[in-house]
Formats: sequence, C-alpha cells, structure tokens
Amino acid sequence: MPEATAALAELGPSAKVLAGGQSLVPVLAMRLAAPAHLVDINGLGELDTVVADAGGVTVGALARHSRVEHDAAANRTQPLLAQALRLVAHPTIRNRGTTVGSLAHADPAGEMTTVLALCGGSVTAASTDGRRVIAAADFFLGPLESALRPDELATHAYFPALPRRSGSAFVEIARRNGDYALCGVGAIAELDELGVVRSLRCGYLSVSDTPLVLDLTREWEAGEGTVATRARDGVDPQSDLHATADYRRHLAGVLTVRAARQAISAARQAVGAA
Repeated sequence: MPEATAALAELGPSAKVLAGGQSLVPVLAMRLAAPAHLVDINGLGELDTVVADAGGVTVGALARHSRVEHDAAANRTQPLLAQALRLVAHPTIRNRGTTVGSLAHADPAGEMTTVLALCGGSVTAASTDGRRVIAAADFFLGPLESALRPDELATHAYFPALPRRSGSAFVEIARRNGDYALCGVGAIAELDELGVVRSLRCGYLSVSDTPLVLDLTREWEAGEGTVATRARDGVDPQSDLHATADYRRHLAGVLTVRAARQAISAARQAVGAA
C-alpha cells in the first residue's frame, strides 16, 4: 500500500484509483473524467477483507460487492448490507465492483452511499501523511464528490452494527431490474422494552445531491400518513428523462412507509427470537 499512496501523492489530481472499475469505467465513457494515470490497487491483498465483530463490519477496499452481500457474519451484524447490495445493478457487476469503490464514487443514486449514511458509518483514507477516518456525514460533499483528497486512498469502510431490538429494510423502485433507482429508501427501526418504536430513521437515494437521512420517530407516532408527508417534504429530487421530481417525491412517501413497516416487522421478529 505505501507504493499506491506514494503514486497518488506524486500524480495528484491527474490519477484515479482502479479497484473494480464498475464506477470508474462508466465515468470515463461519459467523459466525466479523463485521468492521465490509473493506480491499480488489485494487487493489495491486505485490502481484500470483510471483518465483522460486535461493534460493526469493516470492509476493505478490494472486497467485492458479492462477497460482502453473502458474508454471513457481516449480515448478522448489519443486515442492511445484504438488503441493499442485492439491489445493486446485476450479479455480474456485483462480482467485480467493490463496496468501498462505490462509496468513493459518491453517487447519490448509489445504494451503499445511503447505507453508510443511514448507519452513521465512516471511511478510512490513507496517504503518505498517514490515515484519517471520515464520518459519513462529512464524506459526501455533492454528486460524485467525496471528501477524499487526490493523494488519498480509501482503504476501508466501517458500518456500525444494528442496535439491539432493531430491524432494517431496504426498498426501491427502478424502471428495469438492475437500473438506477428512481427512488430508494433504507430504514432502521429500534424498539423499546415494551415493543414500542423508540427510533425510526430512513435514508434516501436518488432524491437529493448527497445521501439524505431523516429521523421519523415522531412522525411514526402520529401515523403513516404523517410519515409519508414528512418524507415527501424532506426530499429534494430533480426531474430528468426517467421521472419527474413530483413522481420521485411521491415514491419517497410510499417507499418510506413500506420500508418502515418492514423494518419494524424485522425488529419484532428479532425480539421474539431473542
């Protein structure tokens, strides 16, 4: 890894990191980037890791989506990972694309950016100056723009464990299977000792410039209609060739209620099985 960080320090903004390439290649094809150099990190076996413990899941920069999706320990610790990853593009893409690379790409239509933000996770970046940990709230700066400096390599992502007496869900609507979602919603619901919803948080993709997270606990207490209204009012979608802003806003309300129901049901099942 020192060779990779040294190369990035020397080449600066003229270089891009190549891991799975499933985000980088489309960007090159669309002429959104034209790097003079590629720093290929596929030889760094120490970054091909998925480690789960009681606190959370740490994913290395070379761990492919499919590996994280099917890692039993990781998904016991944070089931939102598998719930979201099964919706990422197609199996062929997931077999090559990397979870950390998807985060570094910082696409607000990407499932993993939403998962990291909703979990309150972080990304570790390395450079010749050392390492730093960047919280999800500070990592995503805008569409396809992260807080990584040109001389930094994203080495790991950390997803905190799902809290006790909690459940999660991830739902989205796309025009075709594997397409970018017109709108997607992830939810984490936590119950108190009496089985009452103590916390409900939802994360959104494709409806804002950066991953959006809303605390809907009070709205859930007031009813599903209030939850849907708050979601529609809280998002800021744009119209494009695929959907109008109003339709995306409508989807945000519908999918928020759907995801919340599923997450609460999962939490109750988890409590019953404990």
